[in-house]
Order: sequence, then structure tokens, then C-alpha cells
Amino acid sequence: MHRGHDHDHHHDHGAGGHSHGHAHSHSHASGHNHGHGPSHVAQWQTPHLPDAPPPEEHRHEEPDLDLVEQAFVEGFAAASDPTSFLRLARVPFDAIAEDGARVSLLRVESNAATDVGAVMPHLGGGSFRYDPLPKAMVSRRQQLRFVYFDGKGLRQLPLADVRKLTET
Repeated sequence: MHRGHDHDHHHDHGAGGHSHGHAHSHSHASGHNHGHGPSHVAQWQTPHLPDAPPPEEHRHEEPDLDLVEQAFVEGFAAASDPTSFLRLARVPFDAIAEDGARVSLLRVESNAATDVGAVMPHLGGGSFRYDPLPKAMVSRRQQLRFVYFDGKGLRQLPLADVRKLTET
């Protein structure tokens, strides 16, 4: 004990001073001199609580919705009767949107996009570098949109939002 607290290190106060050597292990209880053990990982993010609901924009009522959309695009393109296909898929023709507006289905749009190149701006902007992508980095995606009329204009809705419509 030295001035009311433990020390486990060597004090050397010069030639006229004194020194104490304590043979204590550095692995016992922590005090102001015991903060030199292994550091703990600090997490700067706010941890997600297990009972907290996911944010609204990331909540999916249907698992693998991207695969469902892909199957829809493939089936819709091959359907001999697109109207019957939409009924089978439970896509409402006349519905009420989440904001209360009445919407009517006009068109189903699907298009394919293939990314074959990439650009990277040079430092300071004003110019850029273009690189064609090698086969392994080429990405393809199908985009599916349902175009509804709400009395004022067109609304392009993804399948996830169409599933939230209330049929009239």
C-alpha cells in the first residue's frame, strides 16, 4: 500500500529518492494501474436489439422477394394470357394504396439491365477513368414495375409495394 492505493510497478525517484519493487502479477483486480491488460474490442455502431423491429424500408413480408420477382418476370413474359397470370399472382387491378388513394393498374413493365463497364472519377473531378468489365464482373438484373394511375398521375410500384395494396 502506498499513499492509500496499490502499486504493482517500479518507482524510481532518482539518486536521492527511494524505490520499491513489488512482485505482483498484472492479471489480478483492476485499479488505476491495472489498465494495461488485453484491450477489449470497441463497437462504435449501435447494436441491434433482438426484439427491435427492423426499419420499415428493410422489412420484407416475403422471404427471397428478389427470386419471386425473377420468377414473375419469367412467367409473365411466357404467359399466353397476361390478365389471367396477374389474377393468379394476386396482383390487384383496382386497389387502395397505403396513403388512401385509389389506384388502377395500367401496365406491367419489366426490363433487363446488364452492367458491362465501370467509371471512376479522377481526383478533383472533371475527368474519369472508364474500364470495361471482365465477364466475371458483369452483372445482370431484371427490373419489374407495376404502373398504376392514381387519378392525378402515374405511380411505378415494385412488387413489394403492390403486395401492400388493398383490393377494392
